[in-house]
Amino acid sequence: MTSRFPLVVALLVLTLASLARAQPVPPSLAATSWLLLDVTSTQTLGAVNPDERRDPASLTKLMTAYLVFGALRQKTIVPSQMVPVSERAWRAEGSRMFIQPRKPVSVDELIRGMVVQSGNDASIALAEAAAGAEEAFVQLMNREAARIGMKNTKFSNATGLSDPQHYSTAQDLYLLAGTLIRDFPKEYAQYYSQREFRYNDITQANRNRLLWLDPSVDGVKTGHTEAAGYCLIASSNRSGRRLLSVLLGSASEAARAQESQKLLNWGFQFFDSVRLHPGNQPVKAIEVWKGSSGEVKTGFQADVIVTVPKGEADKLKAELLTQQPLLAPVSQGQRVGTLRVTLDGKPLGEYPVVALETVGVAGIFGRAWDTLRLWLK
Repeated sequence: MTSRFPLVVALLVLTLASLARAQPVPPSLAATSWLLLDVTSTQTLGAVNPDERRDPASLTKLMTAYLVFGALRQKTIVPSQMVPVSERAWRAEGSRMFIQPRKPVSVDELIRGMVVQSGNDASIALAEAAAGAEEAFVQLMNREAARIGMKNTKFSNATGLSDPQHYSTAQDLYLLAGTLIRDFPKEYAQYYSQREFRYNDITQANRNRLLWLDPSVDGVKTGHTEAAGYCLIASSNRSGRRLLSVLLGSASEAARAQESQKLLNWGFQFFDSVRLHPGNQPVKAIEVWKGSSGEVKTGFQADVIVTVPKGEADKLKAELLTQQPLLAPVSQGQRVGTLRVTLDGKPLGEYPVVALETVGVAGIFGRAWDTLRLWLK
């Protein structure tokens, strides 16, 4: 018995080590709700209470910015446009960029005041410039939230001031931040990494401390109210791989930065991103029936990237499931199959396989011949 005992212990230790390697344990964080995602693969690496409704505080301003960037793209407003300061914007509660009545301010300055200084006055002025009134702008905010899939979010203002009818979740706020970075990369790079902004002879620093502590961090937004606690959405891009953390309900400004840094470091240290297939490159030729060609080249519209625990990439398996029989006509971009990916036998994700070219319909004799072949088959 004594000779077997060390072997049993060794096997047990190896098994536990393997499990620990396959499932990295997230750090213990001083926050009510948090979420960490790999933006490159859109996979969640860890989460606690991601769907719990919370006061989003100034994280709300990400939606305000998203709509403003959209208005800029549509040219309904322009960066150099001078915006009059209303009484309502001037008297805004909370954090401010200190705009003044009878002193118009440019859209570009207002965006910097909203993003860098988290100015509630700037947010209201932008809402009024884009939609005529904050109430009308809020309707656009809620419509856009529904469109991008924020299922547990409702906005009642453009600033993030606390209100019972103003709430969101870590999951929804990730969707918002990720969508803003994806849809407006130029505007994101222009505004969200700015460390300080000076307006009206007042210089204010960006409250996102990670912009000073971690050179890979290029945004995103802080928030704080008594109800929300201290919140931070942080984005880090290291060697082309972007992680996005959402941290809600921490105890202090220092704590939200420290806990967010801890979370980002964990994600980079314990996970790898693996590119399975490049986008717009043929993966397999699939048989086409009744078509002008007997096959169609298939692949993916974008790179297929998955995130796995470090050292586990060799356990990835991919299975290509195609639509059969595939009948012409086939349009370029049409979904014709699915790539099913597993890690160590467990489902990891499914990715649409599309036609990379168009295949027209065969002539009458070709169609008749394939009809007969299908019938015999």
